[in-house]
Amino acid sequence: EEFDASKVTNVVGIDRGINFVVATYDSKQKSGFVNGRTIKQKRANYSKLRKELQMRRTPSSRRRIKAIGQRENRWMQDVNHCISKALVDNNPKHTLFVLEDLSGVRNATERVRTKDRYVSVSWSFYDLEQKLIYKALKHHQLAQKVNPAYTSQTCSHCGVVIKSNRNGETYHCSVCGVEMDADVNAAVNILRRGVYSH
Repeated sequence: EEFDASKVTNVVGIDRGINFVVATYDSKQKSGFVNGRTIKQKRANYSKLRKELQMRRTPSSRRRIKAIGQRENRWMQDVNHCISKALVDNNPKHTLFVLEDLSGVRNATERVRTKDRYVSVSWSFYDLEQKLIYKALKHHQLAQKVNPAYTSQTCSHCGVVIKSNRNGETYHCSVCGVEMDADVNAAVNILRRGVYSH
């Protein structure tokens, strides 16, 4: 059964970040988070382990590096499966999920533009997106991608775009004075792009 855009009853904007794997904001003005701190720590541990093994340069250390990489990938896929399943299960039929289109950065390494939100833009965000698109369709929902440009720098209240308004985890608009969680601010902007493009 085709997804009927005219039947959309709920829209969820999804911002993918670092401290929160996802921050959501829906058309009922409800926001939600999936905390990414433990994921961040676990990935840092894997990275440290890999560095230690790389210094040894033995055939067995190379095998272990490969095995660790595969283990990390399986674990991350499982995390993404749980997140995408929760998003689909916790939202009604005819929900439209709106995500940033990160296809341009999907092959990027973890060193990409560290100052902004694309720190751990690696295959894992792309994997989450793919899982959500697939699961949403099975539940009469749809995941749509929108242009990510300036979603984190735009004020969701007055619409002004000022890069310095985003300071770490907080968004503080120097024009209208609104202060809110930076990921929620971005999720609101993503949600709007999905609504207006429909």
